[in-house]
Amino acid sequence: MNKTAKINQEIISILEDKIQLIKRDSGAIYLVGPIRLPVNLDGETVTFKWYCWLNCDEVTEDYERIIEKLSSENLAEYQQSSVLVYGDFEYGEEALIRMHSICHTGDIFGSKRCDCGFQLKQSMKMIVEHGTGALFYLANHEGRGIGLFSKAMAYVLQENGLDTVEANESLGFVDDSRNYSDAIEVLKALRTKPVTLITNNPKKMDALQSSGMHVSGRTPLWGDISEFNEKYLQTKVKRSGHIEDKGTSSND
Repeated sequence: MNKTAKINQEIISILEDKIQLIKRDSGAIYLVGPIRLPVNLDGETVTFKWYCWLNCDEVTEDYERIIEKLSSENLAEYQQSSVLVYGDFEYGEEALIRMHSICHTGDIFGSKRCDCGFQLKQSMKMIVEHGTGALFYLANHEGRGIGLFSKAMAYVLQENGLDTVEANESLGFVDDSRNYSDAIEVLKALRTKPVTLITNNPKKMDALQSSGMHVSGRTPLWGDISEFNEKYLQTKVKRSGHIEDKGTSSND
């Protein structure tokens, strides 16, 4: 994308009001939002507050410099994560959060090989019903961190008898290479009060607690088990350490 002119100062003043700098040990996270986002949830329109964030090596509060720099980048080639916030997330006493890893096949196409698409919509509904919460959509987590192309190769191996852990490991990956540090930094910038995590994955709980975030509890997310994903779900329980709560039928 070629820049044609210096960005108008009026545009800068509008944008810098919505950009927050989160300093890290190395570089920074730039968080833009909140942005009003009406969402179709089971036929009803629910309005969330949407934020998106970007990692950057440069640490500056000169947002004009950052905006001009990004206008010459092709950000569509990079991965950016975001978060949907509902209710009084900053000050509410009780808040549900979901750290949801992107699943191209499940979230977009509705694949039944996993239960990710169900979990995405169900966690949004749980947050709305609860009244306060946030869903973090983590864009660099495809295939538990191996990327979409590698995930496709892993699917080929699964169709030839390997389970999901064996497939990842046979391609040279670990079972789960996801990192939650960026999302946790954004969470801390948005809320300091305790949160309840929607998950059956103890690694997510460990990541939050290790960061110093006060986690008041865990809420399981179950459902959508089928002949297509039953082996996948049981592999997550038996080999990846996910918690299979009694009387439930799915996990992440």
